[in-house]
Amino acid sequence: MNYIGVNGGVVDAGDAVVSVRDHGFLYGIGLFETFRTYGGRPFLLERHLKRMVEGCIQLGIPYKPDPVGLTEWIAELMKRNGLQEAYIRYTVTAGEDVLGLPAGDYTRPNQVLFAKALPPRPIELDTEGKELQLLKLRRNTPEGLVRFKSLHYMNNILAKRELSLHPSAARGAEGLMLTERGEVAEGIVSNVFFVQAGRLFTPDESTGLLPGITREMVMQLARSEGLKGQTGLYPWETLRGAEEIFLTNSIQEIVPVTILWEENERTVVGSGSAGPVTSMLLKKYRQRAGVEQ
Repeated sequence: MNYIGVNGGVVDAGDAVVSVRDHGFLYGIGLFETFRTYGGRPFLLERHLKRMVEGCIQLGIPYKPDPVGLTEWIAELMKRNGLQEAYIRYTVTAGEDVLGLPAGDYTRPNQVLFAKALPPRPIELDTEGKELQLLKLRRNTPEGLVRFKSLHYMNNILAKRELSLHPSAARGAEGLMLTERGEVAEGIVSNVFFVQAGRLFTPDESTGLLPGITREMVMQLARSEGLKGQTGLYPWETLRGAEEIFLTNSIQEIVPVTILWEENERTVVGSGSAGPVTSMLLKKYRQRAGVEQ
């Protein structure tokens, strides 16, 4: 990643800086979106920007979305970095302000854009899936009524550090956090779904999860296929009895879970490979992205 986008321009990575007085640095006041491209174009960009707008309003950050301008900016940054497809991170910070907690709105936000190569996705992941490790660290409560995709990421980082202590981490496992009440919340970088008796389930937003854009799309695709879905509060034991489990995020799309770990206790999910509902939704998702017919 030789070039980074800053406030609409593209600069050498070494020149991409923001002030130490930026409240994104001082207090974590800022939001970001991660998404990927298909055919060189950002997928579901309007939905990501809608979430960005909603968060900025609550944080008092003046922000007006410009999907056309942002798409052009992304294309230029990808070109400069020699990328045909890319993992994109788009950040909006509060910008510079006085030292101290403000009560009013900000006036000078900063925008930062990263583009890097997509992580490789082995074809066998679609069928063999990955492992899911239950963590002791609990999901903290959200910043507001609903969790922002904000610069406050300590909970996730501590979860990642805990996951690294488990043997499953070396095999690419995802870590799962519960709420303080013991309800399934979300993965470190993913939302969780499970299938039981022909119905699709996912934790409710009241667990403090991040309402993912891919999560939203999967729920929409399920409805279009006549698959009944619901949100709710589910204990870990519910996952252990599920017929299928899968994870979602904007970079990894839909990933089957075939093994659950609680400490050293191993549970095989379903048949031990991707189930029919998971495979169907992954196919429909890729069709929606325009990469599979």
